[in-house]
Amino acid sequence: MKRIEDQDLGKIPGRRLEDGDVFCFECRPDISCFNLCCRNLNLFLYPYDIVRLKKKLRMTASEVIEKHTDVVLRPGNFFPEVLLTMADNEEKTCPFLSEKGCTVYSDRMYACRTFPTEHGVSMDEATGVLTPVHFYKPPDFCQGQYETKEWTVSSWSQDQGAVYYHKMMTEWTKVKILFQNDPWGADGPEGKMARMAFMAAYNMDDFKDFVFKSTFLKRYKVPKAFLKKAKKDEVELLRLGFAWIKLFCFGYPSPELGLV
Repeated sequence: MKRIEDQDLGKIPGRRLEDGDVFCFECRPDISCFNLCCRNLNLFLYPYDIVRLKKKLRMTASEVIEKHTDVVLRPGNFFPEVLLTMADNEEKTCPFLSEKGCTVYSDRMYACRTFPTEHGVSMDEATGVLTPVHFYKPPDFCQGQYETKEWTVSSWSQDQGAVYYHKMMTEWTKVKILFQNDPWGADGPEGKMARMAFMAAYNMDDFKDFVFKSTFLKRYKVPKAFLKKAKKDEVELLRLGFAWIKLFCFGYPSPELGLV
């Protein structure tokens, strides 16, 4: 979910969907293009995706990132993108694709759950308020777009189990959008400070050690009730990570978490 400038809204490919707008789509094995969309992708992975995937794959976050991702820092950006690495075969298939379909389906990524819709945000410069924007954008080869089943953004999200993913993506977008400015100073976006911020977003194993095994809790007065939840629940730990990034990199406090 990326920020889209107001002047660029009309330039985005696909049909913009307002609340209540309907689109047609179905995806099932008897449709001729089944699984063709799982090939040669630029598929972005977001922090909550990694939390779900590591549990599904029974891997550490470091292992998932090392084996299944490319971490790319694009020119002019101040925080890296994380993309899924395609399989090393002729078709460059998704590494989780089998003959029967997706092997991580119950924990599939945000981009897969929301397909064939895409999502971004516009921001009011005066208030900083973010407004979601949605687009219906099936690829040309997609035959599912010619089915008659009707959906709205809301009903499709509910059907695909994407509602909570949207919630976590919104929380992450509020952090990520801050990186339109450079917080790194002389160390740059590959220095120690940047690596710490990346850890707090994408590596809950290492971030957990940082919180509970360093001097973190001497410096920050995180409420005990929240700490108890964060120690057992990586989603709560991820929320702490988001709040800490905002304070650590930009000086924005989260008093409710003791990060001031």
